[in-house]
Amino acid sequence: MSGMQTAPYQDFAKEKLGFEFTDIQLLITALTHRSYVNEHKKSVNEHNERLEFLGDAVLELVVTEFLFKNYNEPEGILTNWRASLVRTESIGAAGVGLGYEPLVRMSRGEKQGSDRARQQILANAFEAVTGAIYLERGYDDASTFIHKNIISKLEGILASGSWRDAKSHLQEVSQRMDGKTPQYRVIEEVGPDHDKIFTLGVYVGDKLMGTGSGPSKQVAQQQAAQTALDEYARISVSK
Repeated sequence: MSGMQTAPYQDFAKEKLGFEFTDIQLLITALTHRSYVNEHKKSVNEHNERLEFLGDAVLELVVTEFLFKNYNEPEGILTNWRASLVRTESIGAAGVGLGYEPLVRMSRGEKQGSDRARQQILANAFEAVTGAIYLERGYDDASTFIHKNIISKLEGILASGSWRDAKSHLQEVSQRMDGKTPQYRVIEEVGPDHDKIFTLGVYVGDKLMGTGSGPSKQVAQQQAAQTALDEYARISVSK
C-alpha cells in the first residue's frame, strides 16, 4: 500500500493508541476481514483471523490477571465478570468507541449485513488489534490498551448487574415485580439447517417483554432476556 493509503492507519495509531506502528501493515491486517481478501484476491492475501486468535488469548489473560489480583471472589463470580467484559457486545462497543469502524476492510456484502454481523466483525477486529499491539509493542502496552478500553468498563457492569446470567436475573426480576416466571417462545426461524437464525420472544404472562436473535435458541434466549431486563429497568425509572 502507498503512503497515502496507509496514512489513515498511522493517524489512527497515533491518535487512538498513542504510538506509531513500525510495521503499519500489522495494523492494516488486524483491520482486514476475510471477506475483503476474498473480494481482492489479486492484491490482498492476509486477513485478521490469526491476529484475532492471538489477541483473544492476550485479552483473556490480561482481564483474568486483573480480576485475580484485585478481587477476592469465588471462581464462578470471577468467570462471569470476565465473560461480561470480553463478550462480543463489550469488545464490539469498545471498537465503536475507538472509531476504527471506517478503517475495517470488509466486502461490500458484509457492509450491508445485519447490525449483529457488523458487531461481530468489530469485536473480532478489536481482538486482532490487540494481537497487533502485542506483537508491535509487547505485553505491557497491550495490557494498557485493554485496561483503557475494556477493564475500565467493569465498574459500570458491576453497578448494573449485567454480568449476571441474563435468564437467571430476569427470572428473579419478573418474579419480584410481576410474580410470574418468564416463558420463551420461538417467533421465527430463517435460513438453512446449517446456518439457521432463531428469533425468540420472552413473555411474562401474556406480555412480550423482549426479543432476541442468534444462531442458536440459547443465544437468542439470552438476548431476549437482556432486552426484557432493559425494559424492566426502563419501567422502574419511569415509575
